[in-house]
Amino acid sequence: MGPLSPTRTMRLWGPRSLGVALGVFMTIGFALQLWGGPFQRRLPGLQLRQPWAPSPGPAVPSCLPRQQLVFLKTHKSGSSSVLSLLHRYGDERGLRFALPTRYQFGYPRLFQASWVKGFHPQGGGTQPHFHILCHHMRFNLKEVLQVMPSDSFFFSIVRDPAALARSAFSYYKSTSSAFRKAPSLAAFLANPRAFYRPGARGDHYARNLLWFDFGLPFPPEMRTKRGYPQPPRDPKTPELHVLTSGIGSRAHTLDTNTLFHPAPTAADGHSQTSSHAALGLGSSSFIQWSLAWLDSVFDLVLVAEYFDESLVLLADALCWGLDDVVGFMHNAQAGNEQGRSTVSNGGLTAEDRQLTARARVWNNLDWALYVHFNRSLWARIKQYGQSRLESAVAELRARREALAKHCLLGGEALDPKYITDRRFRPFQFGSGKVLGYALRSGLSLQDQEECERLATPELQYKDKLDAKQFPPKVSLPLKTSKVLSP
Repeated sequence: MGPLSPTRTMRLWGPRSLGVALGVFMTIGFALQLWGGPFQRRLPGLQLRQPWAPSPGPAVPSCLPRQQLVFLKTHKSGSSSVLSLLHRYGDERGLRFALPTRYQFGYPRLFQASWVKGFHPQGGGTQPHFHILCHHMRFNLKEVLQVMPSDSFFFSIVRDPAALARSAFSYYKSTSSAFRKAPSLAAFLANPRAFYRPGARGDHYARNLLWFDFGLPFPPEMRTKRGYPQPPRDPKTPELHVLTSGIGSRAHTLDTNTLFHPAPTAADGHSQTSSHAALGLGSSSFIQWSLAWLDSVFDLVLVAEYFDESLVLLADALCWGLDDVVGFMHNAQAGNEQGRSTVSNGGLTAEDRQLTARARVWNNLDWALYVHFNRSLWARIKQYGQSRLESAVAELRARREALAKHCLLGGEALDPKYITDRRFRPFQFGSGKVLGYALRSGLSLQDQEECERLATPELQYKDKLDAKQFPPKVSLPLKTSKVLSP
């Protein structure tokens, strides 16, 4: 791909092979297609307001809010906090969510359109219209496009794999056989092959979890005969050859035939034809192809370590107000600082630095993803304007703090033992306590409703949306004729 530019003149698409059995990975991947025609986009300003002051709207809106959204909710990356924003935004505006029957779309299997409640791909007739698809799934573009329009705004979030590994080990220790057998994360990363078995139940949580969630195939040298990833033979830190991400929006016209059939591509200024052989030239080439394909699909990828900066860019890209992305952190574990950056290794002990380095080597594909999208985020920040961003981030944080003081008991997240209202008590899973919120008493009716939206955990909010979209059928009692006395 070419150098960064506000104008993106290329649009890349590729075919995807599908796997539906548990643990079966896609084996062959992508063909990139060149799209013609320049595409420019104006980045509208944010409407900021002081805490609890009316939000002044522009006299003439410079853009229309985007409301067709696909959010890939990755694991242990701050995605529950983004989901909370989407729940609240859609709920307030009466938007329709593509919901799973339970709480996930058949994860860890690749997403299938038939798993969307109320959607019948082969049923004929008029299908329901959905605005937002945002619950846990393993990404599968072909099936997503059966449910959502091709001009939807696609976005996701990534996290430094070292921080993700710490969180995942605590949260999925009872789920992943590899984690369960390891006495500690340090012991696991010191000799992962002693614990990790490709294809074992739950072990997709133990290695390259982001790559897995994005539905990407694994490089040939990392696949076993059954298609599962296996540890690399070279224990040295892999050299990462990552592409610089484009910063423009996706083209919004899609020929779905290009998703499944190889097409001419542009690489280094020369036209090439994708082939299975080309994809197997080496892991670095394979990674570059994968990242280029992701660039063609996703309009924006947030970075957990720069969560607030990411939210400002998200609001800007969606033409939303800043208030629309102000919310509370959800599904955070006690003692786990979600936004703590480990990228620079600053302030870490020698032991922590060693663990961080080993986590990135073991999760080398996730590290490639992270480096790539971290670069693209900062490219967008440069385009947006550093001082402008700092001002917006300061306003967002001030607004969040004001909402916390106004809505929350104690003004912050609480240990679940202090949350007596089951509507706000988060689901407890893993070895660490998942924090939640309790509301202050004495709120006005309007504030109570808004604060409830901010504090409701993802499972309870999903149930609320489900009941709203699929109200239970109430059976009326049968009328009985009055018995006449003789």
